[in-house]
Amino acid sequence: MPKKKKIFILDTNVILHDSTCIYNFEEHDIIIPIPVLEELDQFKKGTQIINYHAREFVRELDRLSGGGSRLFNGSMALGEGKGVLAIRLDKEMHPDLKFIFSNPEKKDHRIINIAYHIMQKSRSHPVVIVSKDVNLRMKARSIRLMAEDYTTDYVRDPAHPYSGCHYEENLPSEIIAKLYGHEGQLTEQEYSPTPALLPNQYLVLRNGKKSALATYGPGPDGTNGYVIRRVTKESVYGITPRNVEQTFAIHALLNPEVKLVTISGKAGTGKTLLALAAALESRSAYHQILLTRPLIPLSNRDIGFLPGDIASKIKPFMQPLYDNLGVIRGQFSEKHEMFRRLQDMLEENKLAIEPLAYIRGRSLVKMFMIVDEAQNLTPHEVKTIITRAGEGTKIVFTGDINQIDHPYLGIHSNGLSTLIDKMAGQRLYAHIDLRKGERSELAELASNIL
Repeated sequence: MPKKKKIFILDTNVILHDSTCIYNFEEHDIIIPIPVLEELDQFKKGTQIINYHAREFVRELDRLSGGGSRLFNGSMALGEGKGVLAIRLDKEMHPDLKFIFSNPEKKDHRIINIAYHIMQKSRSHPVVIVSKDVNLRMKARSIRLMAEDYTTDYVRDPAHPYSGCHYEENLPSEIIAKLYGHEGQLTEQEYSPTPALLPNQYLVLRNGKKSALATYGPGPDGTNGYVIRRVTKESVYGITPRNVEQTFAIHALLNPEVKLVTISGKAGTGKTLLALAAALESRSAYHQILLTRPLIPLSNRDIGFLPGDIASKIKPFMQPLYDNLGVIRGQFSEKHEMFRRLQDMLEENKLAIEPLAYIRGRSLVKMFMIVDEAQNLTPHEVKTIITRAGEGTKIVFTGDINQIDHPYLGIHSNGLSTLIDKMAGQRLYAHIDLRKGERSELAELASNIL
């Protein structure tokens, strides 16, 4: 039985999230309300990713309309197997809605009113508002308008994300003994768990009180397939791992064959600290170490409302990165060579801390780049960062997918979740989920029960 054709009405935030969204609704029709175009006009200037999406979408509309007026006179085909697209102008507030929405000039109410008028005329086709704004969806549903989130880039199973680790108990003691032997590795014939291991996946293998840590990766010469190789605990720039997951994270961060690393975990698990310490440990292999994070201002207001010059506005958002740097610096006395070397790197800009918006457009060559709070990035922002990586560059994303500050992102749709979901199993990629908080006993207690 063929699917019933629908009419999807898009909110501005969907377009700002994905400028190619109009091509993701299969054979269904799409309507862009005029208030959405008006709002897009306010986003066209700027360097943020939402400004890019606004410009790209408007250019695509212009291309589809042939630069003329036929877009406003009717609908246009989006391509083979796709529906049609049209723009709808404002209408007088429908009598059914006049006493429900007291402010008819509000953008959300104008979109809902247009959708309601369309629903009254299109009884044969379901009308659905697509918005990443929960409040707008609730308002629409209150008047029996269907409303959905934009889910095209949702990850497959956010409830059970890839952890990067395989844990196994009660293994034969000879398997663990061989990992401690001269070669320190196992072939897939000697140990092949179910489900099959992924490249750069880590293992915790136990037999009673005996245990071994290992990783699954290419053989010594890169031509003999994959082997399971023992992992040993390493300290980096004065920071020593406190649990097995931290040991694995350091191994991935120091592995020159792994160009992309994600580290997830709740607050206090050491995500950013380990990444920074590993970057400093391997500093000789890179021209610059760059720490960055997205700016998510309080109440989602632009940083322009904050007092002071641009440096003063940005400092509060970058402070957590400076705090981690302070922890590493605190491992050494002021006369220690490592302390002086760290100071020199800061002064020579070989170690830089900058907002993410400031690095867009730059060429990332032979750089160790750490992107903190990556759960507040969209999938497109993450892709933009990675596709700028030049030769010799390593990129590390850290974050907690359960602590999202972005108003239109969730556990299903944020850039970090998407990256972990899509990249698992790639030869150049490794992921570790840090499970245990190491900040303090009090911080761990609060993180677990509050």
